[in-house]
Amino acid sequence: MNIQLDTAPCGYFSISSEGIIQSVNGTLLSMLDYERGELLGRHIESAMSVTNKLFFHTYFYPYIQLHGHVNEMYVSFRTSTGQDVPVLLNGVRQQRDSETFIDCVVLAMRKRIEHEKDVLQSKARLEELYQKTNEANRKLELLHAEYETKQQELLRINHQLEAMAWTDTLTGLGNRRYFQEKLLAALASYRENNVPFSLFIIDIDHFKNINDTYGHPVGDQVLTNLARLLQSMTRENDIVARYGGEEFVAILPDTDQETGLSIADRYCATAASTMLGEYQITISIGVATATYGDTDQSLLNQADLALYASKSSGRNQATHAASLVRS
Repeated sequence: MNIQLDTAPCGYFSISSEGIIQSVNGTLLSMLDYERGELLGRHIESAMSVTNKLFFHTYFYPYIQLHGHVNEMYVSFRTSTGQDVPVLLNGVRQQRDSETFIDCVVLAMRKRIEHEKDVLQSKARLEELYQKTNEANRKLELLHAEYETKQQELLRINHQLEAMAWTDTLTGLGNRRYFQEKLLAALASYRENNVPFSLFIIDIDHFKNINDTYGHPVGDQVLTNLARLLQSMTRENDIVARYGGEEFVAILPDTDQETGLSIADRYCATAASTMLGEYQITISIGVATATYGDTDQSLLNQADLALYASKSSGRNQATHAASLVRS
């Protein structure tokens, strides 16, 4: 294991398809207070409590066998001294040298979600009831129904949290993380299908003056209204997100250089002629169109330079990065 992986700021381990630990990095060893030799060759569930073994065995293995990956599963490991360490776990099933491995990373969590505590307590009660008489089995059925209800509620909450993680809370648009994922997907699609797409970086002109003059609540209102306006102008497959501050971004599939600049000009004209509540603004746009060899960062840099050119040329206009190269 290389030094970067061994000292990464997250725990890492790799297990066989049977759950036997094949490798583990130093970060996870420190987290669980084990020596490397104490974990290698042991089953991963040996570092878990009975409750977490049941949860891990019941949900982790079936899910990763069905989907090939697990994202943000909440589970607890147990240290060598018997202390529980709650973590978020991501895992992926991979083939190496004709053998199946499950590679996982874990991030330690500082706080427990109250609802998850309740679910884990229900599991503990389930374990106790399995050992009792027929009368206890009747109670177990009732408790199992309760557990299923809570599990569905937990899944619903997790779905809500996942949606929140990808959404800008002010405007309701996708956030920067959402945009970056979509940009990588657009580049992959372009390399596969050779159908160009264009990227916009959109900035509100003199936005600081709005905040300084009218206050941040008015600035937030302008951002929200502009987000709605941009959404109203997009096509079905276009993606609009808030990049940060007063900057928005858009990904326009199947859009070449000429079409992209034409659409950006329309965005500028529409924004300049539309009242956003009680206020009127203008926007500047930098446009870049994907070409062979572009990366997400190079495409963003091109659009950012084009945006700077729009600002420097008087604002309220769009500039394509290709025109900068020609200049």
